[in-house]
Amino acid sequence: MSTTQHLSTTSTRWDARLWGVLLTVSLVVGLDALDVSMVGVALPVIQADLGLSTSVLQWVVSGYVLTYGGLLLLGGRTADLLGRRRVFLVAVGVFTVTSLIGGLVDSGALLIASRLLKGAAAAFTAPAALSIITTTFAEGPARNKALGIFAVFGASGYSAGLVFSGLLTEVGWRWTFFLPVPIALVALVAAYRLLPRDRPQRSGGYDLPGAITGVAAMMLLVYTVVEAPEAGWAAPRTVIQFVAVALLLAAFVTIERRSAHPLVRLGILRSGPLARANLGVTMFFGAYLGFQFVVMLYLQSVLHWSALQTALGFLPAALIVAFGSPRMETLIVRVGTSRTIAAGVVAHVAGYLLFLLVDRSAPYVVGVLPSMILLGIGFTLAFASFNIQATAGIPDDEQGLAGGLLNTSLQVGGAIGLAVVTAVLVANGEGRTGPEALLAGFTPALVVITGFAVVGLVVALSGVVRRPGRARAADTAPAFAE
Repeated sequence: MSTTQHLSTTSTRWDARLWGVLLTVSLVVGLDALDVSMVGVALPVIQADLGLSTSVLQWVVSGYVLTYGGLLLLGGRTADLLGRRRVFLVAVGVFTVTSLIGGLVDSGALLIASRLLKGAAAAFTAPAALSIITTTFAEGPARNKALGIFAVFGASGYSAGLVFSGLLTEVGWRWTFFLPVPIALVALVAAYRLLPRDRPQRSGGYDLPGAITGVAAMMLLVYTVVEAPEAGWAAPRTVIQFVAVALLLAAFVTIERRSAHPLVRLGILRSGPLARANLGVTMFFGAYLGFQFVVMLYLQSVLHWSALQTALGFLPAALIVAFGSPRMETLIVRVGTSRTIAAGVVAHVAGYLLFLLVDRSAPYVVGVLPSMILLGIGFTLAFASFNIQATAGIPDDEQGLAGGLLNTSLQVGGAIGLAVVTAVLVANGEGRTGPEALLAGFTPALVVITGFAVVGLVVALSGVVRRPGRARAADTAPAFAE
């Protein structure tokens, strides 16, 4: 039985302490989103200042994804085993220090190293934050409301990051790394004072062989996918690395099946909603991160927009999520997570298609804004629903694991999407330089991004059509179980 004390049962009326817990962990997730959006807008300026090629530049993003995606399963299980509060505090502290370091470095290699460390910190923070919410707020309306607010902070952090990055990049890109430091310190103090002390959820040994093989497999997979565009997808090194990933995953599964205290209880993967949420969010975020990367470069390098103009161009999508997410609880309860996810993915597919087909010389309100509105609607409908679907019906002592699985899928999807889009840009721009190289690969990259989203749509629709007449009831039952 879980040792976590629920501060809330089924009520959506909360006292000051409960609000404090929710706002504290949500602030950290918002801070992570702020950091991601600020770095995205600053990429062209960082590239020019440090003299980085496009393939090296992607490591400012991919370096973060490498350790984030590779360590998430370990981070989620560590939160379950060692205590969520303890893991959360340490990870936020590391995030604060690496933010400061990132603003002080003067070389691409050191900047990427700081991003690797920050990704490692986020790998422990994100699943701990999600599991704190899902073990504090009882499953049902209370948890749905909490996860909606959780999503609002992510969107608000992202939108704030866009604005601040546009302003700060005009002064100097280093300030985009310094800004999170004081906010992280506030969150750290608040977490220390407000988060309830919790005991480890399970006694017994730690699955060290499983941790080693699982982390090695995830990190090698992300590294191989990120490096493949530069080395070549059919190059001997790439093929050998993919084979090594398969062997490590096979060893991991064998260890987990035999371990008395597995890092990942494989039976959790039998949950249909959890499996669909993980596969769906892989394609969903892979498409979006690739879209953000290529469009940020396009707007600044080809259309010569300033960093602030680019930030404001993406802002409508984030604002829609920020204002729409708190109102998602009623819709999710009424129609179920499968249908809201499917509707959200449809909006993303439409947004990518529209951006692909519209005349590039069209003004912003015609050429860019409609796609941003559709992307904002898609995130509003799908993101909270992914979190609810992936953690529904999961015991408290495995909430960290469920959160780690979902975030791993999200980050691995982002790494794959970014790597594939970069490969398309590099391949189509071969022999060209500057804006001409980007223009040559722009349309093929958007086609690939749309393809990712379409695969995600197929996954989402499978959750709707496979259980006709029962999908809504299963999605909105108190336990949200399959």
